[in-house]
Amino acid sequence: MRLALMWEARAAQGRGAELLEWARARVLAREPVRREVFRAPQDRVLVLTWWDAETFDAELPELPEPDAELITRPVHRWRFESVE
Repeated sequence: MRLALMWEARAAQGRGAELLEWARARVLAREPVRREVFRAPQDRVLVLTWWDAETFDAELPELPEPDAELITRPVHRWRFESVE
């Protein structure tokens, strides 16, 4: 099955570019099938990674939490299974 892992964080005031660079520089324990990084208003950063996995709850490398002073709240994470 193909899984997409979504990682989304909101940077502390004025630190959006720094959070974006932090997310882009993270190296995962192994390479996903695909990886995309997005930014949005309010200094939000979104990272989507696609993986081939046996089960929905498969152990997959994920981006960690940035240092607390770089973000305004805990990171949001979701998993999605491809249906097409």
